[in-house]
Formats: sequence, C-alpha cells, structure tokens
Amino acid sequence: MIAEIIAVGSEMLTPSRQDTNSLFLTSRLNELGISVAFKTIVGDNREHLISVARTAIGRSDISIYMGGLGPTEDDLTREAVADALGVELKRDHEIVTAMYKRFAERRLQMPENNARQADMLRGATVLPNLRGTAPGQWLETEFEGKPRVVILLPGPPHELQALWEKQCVPRLRALAPAAAIATRVLKTAMLPESAADARTAPIYKKYPEIETTVLSGQGQVEFHLRATAATPEEAQAAVDGLAGELEDELGDAVFSSTGESLEEIVGYYLQMRNAKLAVAESCTGGLVAERITSVPGSSRYFLGGAVVYSNDLKTLFADVPPLMLEAHGAVSKEVAVALAENIREICNADIGVGVTGVAGPGGGTEERPVGLVWVAVTNGQKQEVVQRRFPGDRERIRRWASQQALDMVRRMLM
Repeated sequence: MIAEIIAVGSEMLTPSRQDTNSLFLTSRLNELGISVAFKTIVGDNREHLISVARTAIGRSDISIYMGGLGPTEDDLTREAVADALGVELKRDHEIVTAMYKRFAERRLQMPENNARQADMLRGATVLPNLRGTAPGQWLETEFEGKPRVVILLPGPPHELQALWEKQCVPRLRALAPAAAIATRVLKTAMLPESAADARTAPIYKKYPEIETTVLSGQGQVEFHLRATAATPEEAQAAVDGLAGELEDELGDAVFSSTGESLEEIVGYYLQMRNAKLAVAESCTGGLVAERITSVPGSSRYFLGGAVVYSNDLKTLFADVPPLMLEAHGAVSKEVAVALAENIREICNADIGVGVTGVAGPGGGTEERPVGLVWVAVTNGQKQEVVQRRFPGDRERIRRWASQQALDMVRRMLM
C-alpha cells in the first residue's frame, strides 16, 4: 500500500515557507507500514489542483491533501478533489451550526464565507478538528475500479497533527495490511560517491526488496536502507543484514551505522580514549571547532584553540615561526604541521589539528589554487598530514576541509 502527500498553498512555492507537515505524515505512515511514494506541492490554482488530484488518486492507494480547507476564495482543495473524483459537495449544516456556536461563545459574528468549511465530499466522513474551524474529511471510494482512500487535512501543523493522531491513525491501522518498515543509514567520510557505489552496488543489487538510496555531499556518502516486511523484526533483520555486508566491504570508511554525525563520532572516540582536542584553523575560520562544539557535552573533550587567519596571528597564537611562513607560505605542509603540533602543546591537549588553505573565490595562484587545503593531525607521537584540492565555492571548500580534519581525528583515535 502506497500513499501520496499533496501540500496545497502558493506560499510554499516561495523561498519563505517550507512544507514540514509532510515530514510528520511520512514518519507516521511509515510506522503503519505504509510507504510514501510521491510528494507534491501545488499552489492555489483550481486547474492545477484538479490535475494533481487526478494523478494522485489514479496512482496511489491513499492520497492526503494538506491545506486549502479554509474559508477564503483561494481555499480550493475541497472543490478540486470533488472535481477530480466526479462527486458533489454537500454542505453539512451540523458543522455550520457548530461554527456559529463557536463564534458566539467568543462573542464574535461569524462571516458567511466560513460556512464553506462545512462543504463535504459526498460520502465522506467528517474528521472533527478540535483545534480549528476547518474539519478534515475521510473518503473511501473507488477510482477506475480500484479502492482508494482520500484524506483532506487542515494546513496548520498543530491542527493537522492532533487530527491525524486521533482520527486518521485508527482508521488506517484497521485498513492497512499488517506491515512494518525498518531503516538503517550508513555514513562514510572522504570516500568519493562513484567509488563507494562501485564497491557496494554488486552487494545491494542482490537485495531488490530492500530500497537502497545513495546520497552524497561535501565529503560524506550515505547509504539509506529501507525494508518492508510483515513484522518489525523481519524488516529490521533485512536492513541489518544488508548493512552488515556493506560495512564489511567499506571497512573503516564507515563512521556511523546508526545515524550519528561525524562530530558526534569524534566525540565518542575522544571520550573512549580519555583524550583532549585542540585546533588551529586558518581557512576554515573556526568551522572545525563549531562542529565539535555543536555536540552537547563537548566540553569534556574539546579544550578550544585559535582561528589564525593572518600570518601575524599564526605566529602570535600558534607559534608558527615567521621564517617558516616566509620560506614555505601560509598554505603549506610545514605550516599545517606546525599549527597542529604547536596548538596541541600550547593547550596541553592530546591531539592537535591544523588547517590552512585557500577557500576563495579570490586569493588563488597557479602554485596555490583555490581549493588547495593542507590538514595536519598529531598526537605527539605520530602525525598525519594530507593535501587536498577541494572543488566548489567558498562554503563548500570550507565544509570539505572541516570534514577532512574531523575524519583524520577519528582515524587517529581508532
């Protein structure tokens, strides 16, 4: 059984508003073993709404419409869905009476257009909305000979969520076949997407019943695994089995198999080793420190450090010799190592990190182009240093560099 979610509202087609209701509904549907196959955002245009509704009802067992149930002229969901289904709207006078009563209790006169909210799809069940005036609607029908469920929900999240839990979940639980959905997410660091997929595709393709999605971004590749089975135990066993095979193939490139961020994993390792971390950052401008300190409790293992953007501050705060800067340049292996070693000693830390590079968009040269980054990590006994040329704009280069630094700390602690 698959579901489709349609968010209605022209405001969600602008940069200033987001559809968050669909995330809530997707989570709740998955708990019932119902997969969400499609999501659509459509503006307040009757022709567009009718077209979207016809498509959704034609291809999905359950279609859920959020918003467009208010009293104004641009609230068109009821009318559009009725047209798509070829059914009439019938005004429910009990709902109208209840609205008048609600307004009267507040000593307000109800505008006539509010009565539109009582227009019901013929054959639909009213879903009372205890937090607003627009009721939801539930219709079990047929479309081209196939059974369909059509659900209309109010748009405000506090109304939608309460109505969903009380009115829709029990109905869907009784209607949907027994099923469960389980998921796992594997995360890798600093492994190219093409290389990761080349190594893993022969494995996950053996399990077509498990949906595998590969996502990549800024030094991280994620494998999202999803299985549906008759029971939660069967579904979980399926994704766990595939996750295990993928981890065996990818080895220590996998830093998380239960959803943690790289900074969280670095924190776990630091605490396990009872180690303290300090950083000296140039081109990342404190991004490594920001990511580390975004984790609650990071004061237990992160001492601090310095943002040393200028050469003078590299010398003043991280004790990098001026002659080294003059001889090798600020963006060099020697300076990265000096930053890491010196900040470790200055802060009395167990591990030091040094990052220097050219984030752009200006400042690059033929010898030191935009995207060139040196990262060094040391624990006093050994040091690791890498040179990278990261693609993209300034923010992307900085994020890649911070990812490289955190992954090197992780590997040193493993």
